[in-house]
Amino acid sequence: MTLNRRNFLAVPALAVPVLASGSTAAQAAPEAPQAELQHRVLTGAEQFAAHGWRPLAGRKLGVLSNPTGVLANGDHIVDSMVAAGVRPVAAFGPEHGFRGSAQAGGSEGDYTDPRTGIPVYDAYGANAAKLASLFQKAGVDTVVFDIADVGARFYTYIWSLYTAMVAAAKVNAAFVVLDRPNPIGGRLSGPVLDPKFSSGVGLKPIAQQHGMTVGELARFFAAEFLPGEDVKLAKLEVVQVRRWRRDSFFADSGLRWVLPSPNMPTPDTALVYPGTGMFEGTVFSEGRGTTRPFEIIGAPGLDWRWREELEKLRLPGAAFREIYFVPTFGKFVNEPCGGVQVTVTDPRAFDAISTTVSMFVTAKRVAPDKFGWRPDHMIDKLSGSDRLRTMVDAGAGVDEITGAWRAELADFARSRRPHLIYR
Repeated sequence: MTLNRRNFLAVPALAVPVLASGSTAAQAAPEAPQAELQHRVLTGAEQFAAHGWRPLAGRKLGVLSNPTGVLANGDHIVDSMVAAGVRPVAAFGPEHGFRGSAQAGGSEGDYTDPRTGIPVYDAYGANAAKLASLFQKAGVDTVVFDIADVGARFYTYIWSLYTAMVAAAKVNAAFVVLDRPNPIGGRLSGPVLDPKFSSGVGLKPIAQQHGMTVGELARFFAAEFLPGEDVKLAKLEVVQVRRWRRDSFFADSGLRWVLPSPNMPTPDTALVYPGTGMFEGTVFSEGRGTTRPFEIIGAPGLDWRWREELEKLRLPGAAFREIYFVPTFGKFVNEPCGGVQVTVTDPRAFDAISTTVSMFVTAKRVAPDKFGWRPDHMIDKLSGSDRLRTMVDAGAGVDEITGAWRAELADFARSRRPHLIYR
């Protein structure tokens, strides 16, 4: 397979202490160069790059990454490693692919990367056994993970992380996470997955908006879920982010946005996604095929009345604009649709999931002949159980619906606390 190299937007990054899972003290990482900006968030990859990737030298590296694994100068981490003489034995691509050319639900397959000559293996949809066989085939002794997440349980990169951790444990490979900020902060929200509804968009019981970085998730996964797989990682290292706080958002970071997937064009999209991503489980368009997916929601025949009813609710941190659009792909291709565009006016007050529940309840009331769920009940996989669907269908109110998961969310908050890194 031939793949044209793509241009990447620059994402600044830098590391800090490397944490070993289960250890009581952090190992010292090299100090940041004095020339580094004093206020920009610094992620894991940049620090290792600033020191010529020496912390990874001598290892047989398998790098699981995508276009978000870039440095301040715009170089992808694999290109940077090769230039520094630290050559990975293989790269692995998640959903959308290593170089990021595939649409939702797609990948780039196996190929040789034309820039570096490194073999790239398709990791999307691979179970732990298959991925472990790929690690063995490539001769990997250390797996490096560097992918930007957006903070929602049904965003598949965190399950690529989990599967890769299990696979690494099976082949006794070390695991290194080059951490990056959670762009929507450390806030928890929404239901916790019922294991009976486990799927590719939610393998394990975590909150829908989990409020963790991928490094924190890796620590949580290693402690809470890997024992259930009857495996243990040889070593887990998390290269921490500097200058990131749980109450901050991407706009506070000083980083440049790189699309983590084709339909996540801006940080604004990430803010609404843990909620409006659930519209994929409805018959409404979630905005794919528009320039603002997950912010633009609607269907043929909807008009101004949905927006008027939503504005009456005065939902915290949210505003709604009446909109008409014609999707170029996805649902309702080339069909005129009406609906709303969701705007986050105050990210600290905004709750994506309760806002979306309000949109469901209001749409069902205003347009009962148009609103509905996909026949395959995809909404159950996205929300983590059939509870949301059945409560909306039964006419429950927003407070009743969101209150139904309050206790389980509190339990999840307690279980994740020992594994958090950032304040």
